[in-house]
Amino acid sequence: MSWNEPGGDDKDPWSGRNDRQGPPDLDEAIRSLQEKLGGIFGGGNDGEGGNSNGGSAKGLGILAAGAVVLWLASGTYIVDEGNHGVETRFGKYIATTQAGLNWHLPTPIEQVEIVNVKKQRYIEVGYRSSGRQGVGSVPKEALMLTKDENIIDVRLAVQYQVKNAENFIFNVASPEATLKQVTESAERGVIGSSTMDFVLTEGRGDVVAQIKKEIQTVMDAYKAGVQITSVNLQDAQPPEQVQSAFEDAIKAREDQQRLINEAEAYSNDVIPKARGAAARKMQEAEGYKEQVIAQATGEVSRFSQLLAEYKKAPEVTRQRMYLESIESVMANTNTVMIDVKGGNNLLYLPLDKMTNTSAKRAANTTTSNSTANKVIQPTLKTSSRTRTNRGR
Repeated sequence: MSWNEPGGDDKDPWSGRNDRQGPPDLDEAIRSLQEKLGGIFGGGNDGEGGNSNGGSAKGLGILAAGAVVLWLASGTYIVDEGNHGVETRFGKYIATTQAGLNWHLPTPIEQVEIVNVKKQRYIEVGYRSSGRQGVGSVPKEALMLTKDENIIDVRLAVQYQVKNAENFIFNVASPEATLKQVTESAERGVIGSSTMDFVLTEGRGDVVAQIKKEIQTVMDAYKAGVQITSVNLQDAQPPEQVQSAFEDAIKAREDQQRLINEAEAYSNDVIPKARGAAARKMQEAEGYKEQVIAQATGEVSRFSQLLAEYKKAPEVTRQRMYLESIESVMANTNTVMIDVKGGNNLLYLPLDKMTNTSAKRAANTTTSNSTANKVIQPTLKTSSRTRTNRGR
Protein backbone atom coordinates (compact mmCIF):
# COMPACT_ATOMS: atom_id res chain seq x y z
CA MET A 1 0.00 0.00 0.00
CA SER A 2 1.30 3.45 -0.86
CA TRP A 3 2.21 5.89 1.88
CA ASN A 4 -0.22 8.52 0.60
CA GLU A 5 -3.19 6.21 0.05
CA PRO A 6 -6.08 6.23 2.51
CA GLY A 7 -5.46 3.86 5.35
CA GLY A 8 -1.83 3.51 4.48
CA ASP A 9 1.36 4.56 6.31
CA ASP A 10 1.26 8.32 6.81
CA LYS A 11 5.07 8.74 6.97
CA ASP A 12 6.74 11.32 4.66
CA PRO A 13 10.00 9.80 3.32
CA TRP A 14 11.41 13.26 2.42
CA SER A 15 10.88 14.94 5.78
CA GLY A 16 12.60 12.38 7.95
CA ARG A 17 9.91 12.92 10.58
CA ASN A 18 6.96 10.68 11.35
CA ASP A 19 4.60 13.28 12.79
CA ARG A 20 4.92 16.10 10.21
CA GLN A 21 4.55 16.65 6.49
CA GLY A 22 6.20 19.23 4.14
CA PRO A 23 9.79 20.43 3.52
CA PRO A 24 12.38 20.77 6.33
CA ASP A 25 12.49 24.00 8.35
CA LEU A 26 15.29 26.40 7.09
CA ASP A 27 15.67 28.13 10.43
CA GLU A 28 16.20 24.82 12.14
CA ALA A 29 18.88 23.84 9.61
CA ILE A 30 20.79 27.13 10.17
CA ARG A 31 20.53 26.73 13.94
CA SER A 32 21.92 23.21 13.67
CA LEU A 33 24.90 24.43 11.63
CA GLN A 34 25.64 27.17 14.17
CA GLU A 35 25.61 24.64 16.96
CA LYS A 36 28.11 22.43 15.14
CA LEU A 37 30.48 25.37 14.48
CA GLY A 38 30.17 26.47 18.07
CA GLY A 39 31.13 23.02 19.19
CA ILE A 40 34.19 23.01 16.97
CA PHE A 41 35.53 26.43 18.10
CA GLY A 42 34.64 26.03 21.80
CA GLY A 43 31.30 27.82 21.99
CA GLY A 44 29.05 25.17 23.66
CA ASN A 45 25.24 25.35 23.45
CA ASP A 46 24.20 26.08 27.04
CA GLY A 47 20.86 27.49 26.09
CA GLU A 48 22.13 31.10 26.17
CA GLY A 49 22.14 32.91 22.80
CA GLY A 50 24.94 35.34 23.82
CA ASN A 51 27.51 32.65 24.43
CA SER A 52 26.65 30.91 21.15
CA ASN A 53 27.05 34.06 19.09
CA GLY A 54 30.35 34.94 20.78
CA GLY A 55 31.86 31.57 19.99
CA SER A 56 30.81 31.76 16.40
CA ALA A 57 32.41 35.20 15.97
CA LYS A 58 35.61 34.00 17.57
CA GLY A 59 35.83 31.06 15.20
CA LEU A 60 35.19 33.18 12.17
CA GLY A 61 37.93 35.60 13.30
CA ILE A 62 40.43 32.77 13.59
CA LEU A 63 39.49 31.55 10.14
CA ALA A 64 39.87 35.05 8.72
CA ALA A 65 43.27 35.52 10.40
CA GLY A 66 44.50 32.20 9.02
CA ALA A 67 43.32 33.12 5.56
CA VAL A 68 45.11 36.46 5.75
CA VAL A 69 48.34 34.81 6.88
CA LEU A 70 48.19 32.32 4.04
CA TRP A 71 47.43 35.11 1.58
CA LEU A 72 50.41 37.16 2.74
CA ALA A 73 52.70 34.11 2.63
CA SER A 74 51.73 33.54 -0.99
CA GLY A 75 53.58 36.77 -1.84
CA THR A 76 56.97 35.14 -1.20
CA TYR A 77 58.88 34.18 -4.35
CA ILE A 78 62.44 33.18 -5.36
CA VAL A 79 64.38 34.69 -8.26
CA ASP A 80 66.99 32.30 -9.66
CA GLU A 81 70.50 33.36 -10.61
CA GLY A 82 70.62 35.11 -13.98
CA ASN A 83 67.00 36.29 -13.68
CA HIS A 84 65.33 39.55 -12.64
CA GLY A 85 61.89 39.97 -11.14
CA VAL A 86 59.69 42.86 -12.30
CA GLU A 87 57.05 43.79 -9.69
CA THR A 88 53.84 45.59 -10.68
CA ARG A 89 51.02 46.98 -8.52
CA PHE A 90 47.70 46.90 -10.33
CA GLY A 91 49.74 46.77 -13.58
CA LYS A 92 52.05 49.70 -12.72
CA TYR A 93 55.81 49.11 -12.45
CA ILE A 94 57.09 49.20 -8.86
CA ALA A 95 60.59 47.68 -8.69
CA THR A 96 63.06 45.21 -10.17
CA THR A 97 64.31 42.50 -7.81
CA GLN A 98 67.58 40.60 -8.05
CA ALA A 99 68.33 36.93 -7.53
CA GLY A 100 67.31 35.53 -4.14
CA LEU A 101 64.28 35.34 -1.83
CA ASN A 102 61.84 38.25 -2.29
CA TRP A 103 58.33 39.23 -1.19
CA HIS A 104 55.53 41.33 -2.63
CA LEU A 105 51.91 41.96 -1.87
CA PRO A 106 50.05 38.92 -3.15
CA THR A 107 47.70 38.76 -6.08
CA PRO A 108 45.63 40.63 -7.11
CA ILE A 109 47.33 43.68 -5.59
CA GLU A 110 50.86 43.05 -6.87
CA GLN A 111 52.28 40.64 -9.39
CA VAL A 112 55.82 39.70 -10.39
CA GLU A 113 57.17 38.59 -13.78
CA ILE A 114 60.50 36.74 -13.94
CA VAL A 115 62.77 37.69 -16.88
CA ASN A 116 65.93 35.74 -17.79
CA VAL A 117 68.61 38.36 -18.50
CA LYS A 118 71.45 35.89 -19.15
CA LYS A 119 69.77 33.73 -21.74
CA GLN A 120 71.10 33.95 -25.28
CA ARG A 121 68.09 34.58 -27.48
CA TYR A 122 68.22 34.64 -31.27
CA ILE A 123 66.15 35.41 -34.32
CA GLU A 124 66.54 34.16 -37.90
CA VAL A 125 66.11 36.48 -40.86
CA GLY A 126 65.95 35.06 -44.37
CA TYR A 127 65.77 31.42 -43.32
CA ARG A 128 64.26 29.06 -40.76
CA SER A 129 65.97 26.18 -39.03
CA SER A 130 63.77 23.15 -39.56
CA GLY A 131 65.62 20.52 -37.57
CA ARG A 132 66.31 17.33 -39.47
CA GLN A 133 65.18 18.80 -42.77
CA GLY A 134 67.98 21.36 -42.77
CA VAL A 135 67.67 25.07 -43.37
CA GLY A 136 64.76 26.46 -45.32
CA SER A 137 65.03 29.77 -47.16
CA VAL A 138 62.43 32.52 -46.81
CA PRO A 139 62.70 34.50 -50.08
CA LYS A 140 60.51 37.32 -48.81
CA GLU A 141 63.12 38.12 -46.16
CA ALA A 142 66.28 36.91 -47.89
CA LEU A 143 66.15 38.49 -51.35
CA MET A 144 67.27 42.12 -51.58
CA LEU A 145 68.75 44.59 -54.06
CA THR A 146 72.38 45.74 -54.00
CA LYS A 147 73.88 49.08 -55.00
CA ASP A 148 74.80 47.84 -58.49
CA GLU A 149 71.21 46.59 -59.04
CA ASN A 150 71.87 42.91 -58.46
CA ILE A 151 69.65 40.60 -56.42
CA ILE A 152 71.32 38.75 -53.58
CA ASP A 153 70.14 36.11 -51.10
CA VAL A 154 71.26 37.02 -47.55
CA ARG A 155 70.59 35.02 -44.38
CA LEU A 156 71.28 36.43 -40.92
CA ALA A 157 71.17 35.09 -37.37
CA VAL A 158 71.01 37.73 -34.62
CA GLN A 159 71.78 36.84 -30.99
CA TYR A 160 70.71 39.15 -28.17
CA GLN A 161 70.18 39.39 -24.41
CA VAL A 162 67.87 41.36 -22.13
CA LYS A 163 69.83 44.20 -20.53
CA ASN A 164 66.88 45.97 -18.86
CA ALA A 165 63.95 43.84 -17.72
CA GLU A 166 61.63 46.81 -17.10
CA ASN A 167 62.13 48.25 -20.60
CA PHE A 168 61.92 44.80 -22.16
CA ILE A 169 58.44 44.22 -20.66
CA PHE A 170 56.81 47.66 -20.81
CA ASN A 171 58.34 49.76 -23.62
CA VAL A 172 57.80 47.43 -26.59
CA ALA A 173 54.73 45.27 -27.06
CA SER A 174 56.59 42.47 -28.88
CA PRO A 175 60.40 42.80 -28.52
CA GLU A 176 61.23 39.83 -30.75
CA ALA A 177 58.98 40.95 -33.61
CA THR A 178 60.29 44.50 -33.30
CA LEU A 179 63.89 43.29 -33.36
CA LYS A 180 63.20 41.20 -36.45
CA GLN A 181 61.69 44.16 -38.32
CA VAL A 182 64.57 46.42 -37.29
CA THR A 183 67.05 43.77 -38.46
CA GLU A 184 65.41 43.50 -41.88
CA SER A 185 65.41 47.28 -42.26
CA ALA A 186 69.08 47.66 -41.25
CA GLU A 187 70.09 44.72 -43.42
CA ARG A 188 68.41 46.10 -46.53
CA GLY A 189 69.91 49.53 -45.91
CA VAL A 190 73.48 48.20 -45.62
CA ILE A 191 73.16 45.76 -48.53
CA GLY A 192 71.53 48.44 -50.69
CA SER A 193 74.53 50.72 -50.20
CA SER A 194 77.08 48.01 -51.11
CA THR A 195 77.98 46.28 -54.34
CA MET A 196 77.37 42.60 -54.89
CA ASP A 197 81.06 41.69 -55.21
CA PHE A 198 81.81 43.54 -51.96
CA VAL A 199 79.13 41.60 -50.06
CA LEU A 200 80.10 38.21 -51.53
CA THR A 201 83.87 38.54 -51.13
CA GLU A 202 85.95 40.83 -48.95
CA GLY A 203 83.15 42.94 -47.44
CA ARG A 204 81.35 40.32 -45.35
CA GLY A 205 82.91 41.45 -42.07
CA ASP A 206 82.19 45.12 -42.73
CA VAL A 207 78.59 44.38 -43.67
CA VAL A 208 77.99 42.43 -40.45
CA ALA A 209 79.55 45.17 -38.31
CA GLN A 210 77.42 47.89 -39.91
CA ILE A 211 74.21 45.86 -39.51
CA LYS A 212 74.93 45.19 -35.83
CA LYS A 213 75.65 48.85 -35.16
CA GLU A 214 72.43 50.05 -36.82
CA ILE A 215 70.28 47.44 -35.04
CA GLN A 216 71.66 48.43 -31.64
CA THR A 217 71.17 52.13 -32.38
CA VAL A 218 67.50 51.70 -33.29
CA MET A 219 66.71 49.37 -30.38
CA ASP A 220 68.32 51.81 -27.95
CA ALA A 221 66.20 54.60 -29.44
CA TYR A 222 63.11 52.46 -28.79
CA LYS A 223 64.35 51.74 -25.20
CA ALA A 224 63.60 48.10 -25.79
CA GLY A 225 66.04 46.84 -23.15
CA VAL A 226 67.86 44.61 -25.66
CA GLN A 227 71.61 44.11 -26.07
CA ILE A 228 72.78 42.72 -29.45
CA THR A 229 75.60 40.26 -28.75
CA SER A 230 76.39 39.05 -32.28
CA VAL A 231 75.22 39.14 -35.88
CA ASN A 232 76.19 36.11 -37.97
CA LEU A 233 76.04 36.14 -41.76
CA GLN A 234 74.96 32.57 -42.35
CA ASP A 235 75.03 32.81 -46.14
CA ALA A 236 75.23 35.40 -48.90
CA GLN A 237 74.87 34.21 -52.46
CA PRO A 238 73.09 34.99 -55.70
CA PRO A 239 69.58 33.60 -56.26
CA GLU A 240 69.29 29.92 -57.10
CA GLN A 241 68.18 30.69 -60.68
CA VAL A 242 71.58 32.22 -61.55
CA GLN A 243 73.72 30.32 -59.06
CA SER A 244 75.61 28.27 -61.67
CA ALA A 245 76.48 31.35 -63.75
CA PHE A 246 77.83 33.16 -60.71
CA GLU A 247 79.85 30.11 -59.70
CA ASP A 248 81.48 30.10 -63.14
CA ALA A 249 82.23 33.80 -62.81
CA ILE A 250 83.75 33.26 -59.38
CA LYS A 251 85.92 30.43 -60.70
CA ALA A 252 87.09 32.60 -63.59
CA ARG A 253 87.92 35.39 -61.15
CA GLU A 254 89.84 32.97 -58.96
CA ASP A 255 91.78 31.65 -61.99
CA GLN A 256 92.57 35.21 -63.00
CA GLN A 257 93.86 36.03 -59.54
CA ARG A 258 95.88 32.81 -59.47
CA LEU A 259 97.54 33.59 -62.81
CA ILE A 260 98.27 37.13 -61.66
CA ASN A 261 99.89 35.79 -58.51
CA GLU A 262 101.97 33.31 -60.49
CA ALA A 263 103.10 36.06 -62.90
CA GLU A 264 104.02 38.32 -60.01
CA ALA A 265 105.95 35.49 -58.37
CA TYR A 266 107.86 34.81 -61.61
CA SER A 267 108.52 38.53 -62.05
CA ASN A 268 109.77 38.81 -58.48
CA ASP A 269 112.09 35.88 -59.14
CA VAL A 270 113.48 36.93 -62.55
CA ILE A 271 113.82 40.69 -62.19
CA PRO A 272 116.12 40.65 -59.14
CA LYS A 273 118.35 38.07 -60.82
CA ALA A 274 118.54 40.14 -64.00
CA ARG A 275 119.30 43.27 -62.00
CA GLY A 276 122.00 41.43 -60.09
CA ALA A 277 123.55 40.08 -63.29
CA ALA A 278 123.51 43.58 -64.85
CA ALA A 279 125.13 45.07 -61.75
CA ARG A 280 127.77 42.34 -61.82
CA LYS A 281 128.52 43.03 -65.49
CA MET A 282 128.82 46.73 -64.79
CA GLN A 283 131.19 46.10 -61.91
CA GLU A 284 133.26 43.69 -64.01
CA ALA A 285 133.45 46.28 -66.78
CA GLU A 286 134.50 48.96 -64.31
CA GLY A 287 137.09 46.63 -62.85
CA TYR A 288 138.45 45.73 -66.30
CA LYS A 289 138.56 49.40 -67.20
CA GLU A 290 140.52 50.27 -64.08
CA GLN A 291 142.82 47.28 -64.64
CA VAL A 292 143.61 48.22 -68.27
CA ILE A 293 144.18 51.84 -67.35
CA ALA A 294 146.45 50.86 -64.46
CA GLN A 295 148.41 48.40 -66.62
CA ALA A 296 148.79 50.93 -69.42
CA THR A 297 149.89 53.58 -66.97
CA GLY A 298 152.40 51.17 -65.46
CA GLU A 299 153.73 50.14 -68.86
CA VAL A 300 154.15 53.75 -69.90
CA SER A 301 156.02 54.53 -66.68
CA ARG A 302 158.22 51.43 -67.10
CA PHE A 303 158.92 52.21 -70.74
CA SER A 304 159.86 55.78 -69.85
CA GLN A 305 162.27 54.59 -67.17
CA LEU A 306 163.67 51.93 -69.50
CA LEU A 307 164.15 54.49 -72.27
CA ALA A 308 166.15 56.69 -69.96
CA GLU A 309 168.41 53.79 -69.04
CA TYR A 310 168.72 52.69 -72.65
CA LYS A 311 169.91 56.10 -73.67
CA LYS A 312 172.63 55.93 -71.05
CA ALA A 313 173.88 52.42 -71.96
CA PRO A 314 172.30 50.95 -75.06
CA GLU A 315 174.30 47.71 -75.27
CA VAL A 316 174.01 46.78 -71.64
CA THR A 317 170.35 47.64 -71.51
CA ARG A 318 169.67 45.68 -74.69
CA GLN A 319 171.48 42.63 -73.31
CA ARG A 320 169.62 42.85 -69.99
CA MET A 321 166.28 43.17 -71.73
CA TYR A 322 167.09 40.14 -73.84
CA LEU A 323 168.01 38.03 -70.81
CA GLU A 324 164.94 39.10 -68.86
CA SER A 325 162.72 38.32 -71.80
CA ILE A 326 164.26 34.90 -72.33
CA GLU A 327 164.00 34.21 -68.61
CA SER A 328 160.36 35.14 -68.48
CA VAL A 329 159.56 33.01 -71.52
CA MET A 330 161.60 30.00 -70.52
CA ALA A 331 160.30 30.07 -66.96
CA ASN A 332 156.97 28.67 -68.17
CA THR A 333 158.51 25.72 -70.06
CA ASN A 334 160.24 22.50 -69.06
CA THR A 335 162.85 22.79 -71.84
CA VAL A 336 166.50 23.15 -70.73
CA MET A 337 168.93 24.71 -73.21
CA ILE A 338 172.68 24.28 -72.76
CA ASP A 339 175.07 26.33 -74.86
CA VAL A 340 178.62 24.88 -74.68
CA LYS A 341 181.10 25.95 -77.31
CA GLY A 342 182.91 22.90 -78.81
CA GLY A 343 182.93 20.95 -75.61
CA ASN A 344 182.03 17.39 -74.79
CA ASN A 345 181.70 17.93 -71.08
CA LEU A 346 179.32 15.64 -69.28
CA LEU A 347 177.03 17.69 -67.13
CA TYR A 348 174.78 16.49 -64.35
CA LEU A 349 171.64 18.56 -64.20
CA PRO A 350 169.08 18.17 -61.34
CA LEU A 351 166.14 18.53 -63.69
CA ASP A 352 163.52 17.84 -61.02
CA LYS A 353 164.73 20.69 -58.78
CA MET A 354 165.16 23.00 -61.72
CA THR A 355 161.60 22.21 -62.84
CA ASN A 356 160.18 22.95 -59.37
CA THR A 357 162.11 26.20 -59.15
CA SER A 358 160.93 27.25 -62.59
CA ALA A 359 157.32 26.46 -61.69
CA LYS A 360 157.50 28.54 -58.50
CA ARG A 361 159.13 31.41 -60.38
CA ALA A 362 156.41 31.27 -63.05
CA ALA A 363 153.70 31.38 -60.41
CA ASN A 364 155.17 34.54 -58.87
CA THR A 365 155.63 36.28 -62.21
CA THR A 366 152.78 38.71 -63.17
CA THR A 367 154.21 40.04 -66.40
CA SER A 368 151.73 40.80 -69.16
CA ASN A 369 151.90 38.70 -72.37
CA SER A 370 151.37 41.68 -74.63
CA THR A 371 154.24 43.61 -73.03
CA ALA A 372 156.53 40.59 -73.20
CA ASN A 373 155.81 40.12 -76.89
CA LYS A 374 156.49 43.77 -77.63
CA VAL A 375 159.78 43.63 -75.74
CA ILE A 376 160.87 40.24 -77.06
CA GLN A 377 160.46 40.91 -80.77
CA PRO A 378 163.00 43.79 -81.09
CA THR A 379 165.29 42.05 -78.65
CA LEU A 380 165.32 38.84 -80.64
CA LYS A 381 166.05 40.75 -83.82
CA THR A 382 168.92 42.60 -82.20
CA SER A 383 170.31 39.43 -80.68
CA SER A 384 170.22 37.60 -84.02
CA ARG A 385 171.97 40.51 -85.66
CA THR A 386 174.60 40.48 -82.93
CA ARG A 387 175.20 36.74 -83.32
CA THR A 388 175.57 37.22 -87.09
CA ASN A 389 178.13 39.95 -86.60
CA ARG A 390 179.99 37.80 -84.14
CA GLY A 391 180.04 34.86 -86.58
CA ARG A 392 181.52 37.07 -89.17
